[in-house]
Amino acid sequence: VFSTSQGKSLSVDEMSAFKHLLPDLIHELTYNGHHKDMPNVNQHLAKSISYNLTNGKLNRGMTVPLTYKLLARNGEFTTEITKEANILGWCVEFLQAFFLVADDIMDGSTTRRGKDCWYRKENLGVLAINDAILLESCIYTLLDKYFGDKPYYLNILDAFLYTTRHTAMGQQLDLMSSSCKIDDFDMKRYSQIVQYKTSYYSFYLPVQLGMVLANIKDPELFRQARTILLLMGHLFQVQDDYLDCYGDPSVTGKIGTDIQDGKCSWLIVVAMQRANESQKALLRANYGKTDQESVSNVKAVFEELSLQKMYKVYEEETYNDILHQISHLSGGAEKRALNHDIFHTFLSKIYKREA
Repeated sequence: VFSTSQGKSLSVDEMSAFKHLLPDLIHELTYNGHHKDMPNVNQHLAKSISYNLTNGKLNRGMTVPLTYKLLARNGEFTTEITKEANILGWCVEFLQAFFLVADDIMDGSTTRRGKDCWYRKENLGVLAINDAILLESCIYTLLDKYFGDKPYYLNILDAFLYTTRHTAMGQQLDLMSSSCKIDDFDMKRYSQIVQYKTSYYSFYLPVQLGMVLANIKDPELFRQARTILLLMGHLFQVQDDYLDCYGDPSVTGKIGTDIQDGKCSWLIVVAMQRANESQKALLRANYGKTDQESVSNVKAVFEELSLQKMYKVYEEETYNDILHQISHLSGGAEKRALNHDIFHTFLSKIYKREA
């Protein structure tokens, strides 16, 4: 029996407790850490963490304590484990920051979350690559300190390592696609990029960690959660691709570069599926070029194909499909069905989003 009195979302106090934990973690990872004899490095790392882990929505991180809250049985919802959930949530945010710092360098992006990308600060340039590595190392420092003696330590460690490898493989496929001819872009390749690059770390990992803390062990329940959350991740990435082209930078916090980068995005895949020969020729000649005229030519073909309208239909149909799958969740061997509110909360945050 799940406690229904706890609410379907984190309270204001719970969200505040999550946010206010970061300064303590920064202090532990820098000035109070294993390398106190490197004050200059610690100062730089503290600055990097503060810059790259703030200004975001923190949806991934706060999903860990929320999942635990919604799954903990009566009597199991403790202050101690809630703090552990918050720490794991920040570990997810460190993972996100690691990926984004590296991704912005690879893509040559200029803005992130409404401010300059980290590598562009103080002319850091490629030196920011090591900052990305340090951000990743913070995850394992925290896991070792707070979870090293827990019976589920290896489960958590494996989850982060497994997810990092998945994400890196997806990122590599995405980067390699930029050198492919757009005739080779298809929905199979696109779905593979999305599943590995985005869905695992953004959607499945936070819920997986919350399930581990709630002492869920049935593989069937993890399978059910993964299936639905990977679908949400696919929807999220399609939204990202759409906003890269049509979003308002003042709202999204970044200037889209998918067309210039020649990315295998949902828009170009659908465009190549629907375009006639003359439109395909125009896309081949302009996609992946950085000058404004080429970008405008690509967007003109997108307009001719009514891709904005197609996207709205896709979003609605996918949303309804996910709702249907959530409604059919069942208990596994433990006879302990997953709380549907976990998935509804996540879905409500991404449905018709503009940033």
